[in-house]
Order: sequence, then structure tokens, then C-alpha cells
Amino acid sequence: MMKKRFRLSEFLAEKIITATAFVSFAFIVLIFVFVFRETIPIFSPPPEAVNIEELGVQETYGDVEMSEQEKAIEAKQQAAVHEDNGASIENLTGDRWQPVSSKPKYGLVPLFIGSLKVSLIAILFAAPVGILAALFTAAFAPKWAKEALKPVIEILAGFPSVVIGFFALVVMATIIQDAFGLHYRLNAFVGGIALAFAVIPIIFTISEDAIAAVPKNLTEASLALGATKWQTALKVVLPAATPGIFASVILGVGRAFGETMIVLMATGNAALVSADLFEPVRTMSATIGAEMAEVVFGETHYNVLFLIGSLLFLFTFILNAIAEIFIRQRLMKKFKGN
Repeated sequence: MMKKRFRLSEFLAEKIITATAFVSFAFIVLIFVFVFRETIPIFSPPPEAVNIEELGVQETYGDVEMSEQEKAIEAKQQAAVHEDNGASIENLTGDRWQPVSSKPKYGLVPLFIGSLKVSLIAILFAAPVGILAALFTAAFAPKWAKEALKPVIEILAGFPSVVIGFFALVVMATIIQDAFGLHYRLNAFVGGIALAFAVIPIIFTISEDAIAAVPKNLTEASLALGATKWQTALKVVLPAATPGIFASVILGVGRAFGETMIVLMATGNAALVSADLFEPVRTMSATIGAEMAEVVFGETHYNVLFLIGSLLFLFTFILNAIAEIFIRQRLMKKFKGN
């Protein structure tokens, strides 16, 4: 047998790729550790209750009954201490976000609902547009149109988020308000439509690659059996490309849920719990972007913002994990015939 020849270039390329992958993984782990480390103080035990004697309350003896008064003072002091900690489970699961007040409220429910509403609107608009555009580009567009259309859509992915947000704030909000007669100029619907422009390129690129990867013998067999091009595209090509299209939609949801600047500029930033798509909302990512620079380091508000970041991390991680498992174990087996 011939001995494999040692090539320095291949050896260096292999080691560089391995080192790059390791460094990338290490940075992701370090980010996770940093974010969760700043979140831990929220779940630490609250400070011990303040002793009445340390507060200078004079203790009495004899016939004077002061037990009820002492209990009232002690209860007030303990309540004050717990309010300083402020991030109880009841507080975090509340429906009001008022971090700057005499009694701070850190309810995460309106922030989560806001993120969910905006992401849902963005996906409902971006997914059909991106998938159908990818289908047209891969299956119907002539070569000259494909060469022009695909780069134009992909260039949209390079647009800064602040530019899309500024366009939504100045132009799109006014057009939508005048068209539908809305009471609020900036709302979840405006933010969702603006966010869709950032999601469409992701869905389009991955879906187009998935559709182009469908074996030609499937389309040729369908056409040979008498099916039209549209029937072949909708009933043969799209089902065969479902794993890649599903992955593109999942990545689009993650992109929409974690976007900051667009929703910060176009949603109105009001932490409301409502099912109305035309009311202002405040998302989790926009809350971090708007408030992180103004909080005191180590305060409860600071730790709650890191908790929101941790939840965004977990949501994205779980979403990608579910998509990977679903694609590998369900869809791939289905289309492979296992």
C-alpha cells in the first residue's frame, strides 16, 4: 500500500480550522458564563432582616404592652429589605414593567408578549415572501433574472438594523397609520413589518439553497408524468426541500426575537399586555438596549436586564435544538423513506 504523503499546507489548514472552531466555541461558552454570572444574584437569598435594636427602637419592660408596635416596625423594616432585593418570583412574573419607582416592578410578561407579537407578525409576513421568492428564483426565473434578483435580496441582509428602523419610524409608520386609521403611530404591527425586512433575506437565502439542492431527477420525473411546472414546484420540489425551508424559518424566528434596533425605534416601547396588534409594545431585546447604559452596576435592575439576556439565550438555544432534532429525526427520515 502506498504511504500517504505528508503535506504541510493540508496539515496547517486542518489545524487552523480546528483552532478556529475551538476558539468560536470557547467564546460562546464565555458569553454564556458571563451573562448567567450576572444573573445569579437575583436568585441569591435576600439580606437578613434588620434587628429592631440596631434601628434604635427603645425596648420597654413592665406593664407597658409594646409587642404589637414592635411587630409592626419589624414587618415594615423586613418589607423594606425585601423591596431592595426586588426580584422575587411574584415580581418577575408580574404584568407591569416599572423598574424606576419607589417600589420597582420587574414584570417580564409584557416584555415577552411584546417580543412574541412582533416576531409572529414578522414571520407571518416574511416566511411566505421569502419562500415564494426562493421558489421563483430557483425554479422559474430565467438566468438573467436570477443573477439580478438573488444578489439584490441578499444585499438587504447587509443593511444596518438602524437604517431599517429609521425608515420604519419616519416613513412606514405614517403610511400604515394613514392607511388603516390607527390610533397609535408606532405599534407592534409597524415593528413587525419592519422586522420582516431583516428576516426575509435569511429565509430566502437558505430556502433557495435548499430548493436548488433538490435532485433534478425528481423534477424531470414529475414533468415526464405530465405535471406542469407549478404542480411540480408545489407538490414535488417544496416537499423535498422542507427540511431546509423549515430550518430557514426557525433561524428567521431567532433573528426576529433577538433584534434590537428595529423594534426599539418602531414599536412605541410601551410595556403593555394586550392581544391588539396595533398597540405599542416593548420587547425584551429593546429593553436591554434602552436601559442597560443607565442602570447602576450590581443593582437589581442591572441583574434583571442580564436575566432577560439569559432568557433570550435560552430561547434561541432551545429553538435551534428543537429544529435540529426535528429536522434530523423526523423530516430527514421521512424524506429518506426510513
